[in-house]
Amino acid sequence: MSGVSAILLAAGDSRRMGSRNKMTLPVPGVPLLRRIASTLVNSEVGEIVAVLGHGEQIARALLADLPLRLVTNERYREGQMTSVHCGLEALSEPCKGIMVCLSDQPLLRVEDIDGLVHAFEQQRPGSVLIPAWQGQRGNPVILAHEHRDAILAGGPGLGCRRYIDAHPQLVVWQEMDNDHVVFDLDTPEDYQRMLQRLGSGGVDSANRAAARR
Repeated sequence: MSGVSAILLAAGDSRRMGSRNKMTLPVPGVPLLRRIASTLVNSEVGEIVAVLGHGEQIARALLADLPLRLVTNERYREGQMTSVHCGLEALSEPCKGIMVCLSDQPLLRVEDIDGLVHAFEQQRPGSVLIPAWQGQRGNPVILAHEHRDAILAGGPGLGCRRYIDAHPQLVVWQEMDNDHVVFDLDTPEDYQRMLQRLGSGGVDSANRAAARR
């Protein structure tokens, strides 16, 4: 039995990013979605299921040669909770915990993911591990596998956040030593801040470099 499986939520339409599909944005040079997926692949998580929806064919091309399962959420327009359910239903390998990952956290490193896996494995049975940075709630979270059926039984209106909020006694907070778990990309301004942090040459040069690959 692998310790922790992962669900990568990559079905959203990234409306706040404007005309761009943020999953294709270079970070730097490597498309965002592929960067996040590669981080998971190189970590200690076991089975990985990526849930696709908006821009599905583009996402499939970005992930084509990576060792993970791709599933389609036909109901992605109804909200992220439907993607969570789609991912939970698609998991097939035994595991003790399920990591629910957003696909727009470019600063996450393998070390961050592995640190969360190790922290979860040291907690009491039935725990929900939530990373935090200076009091801010972060992602990804890890739920004990035993909560999977309860979330699915609650229907698409019950996602991980609502389930966790309804069961605060399950939560273990994991304070992180960096802000990677609270940094995500929603807007063009977020993207520019990310480029500055990673030392990229800028949007145009990064796009040109990606186009040549």
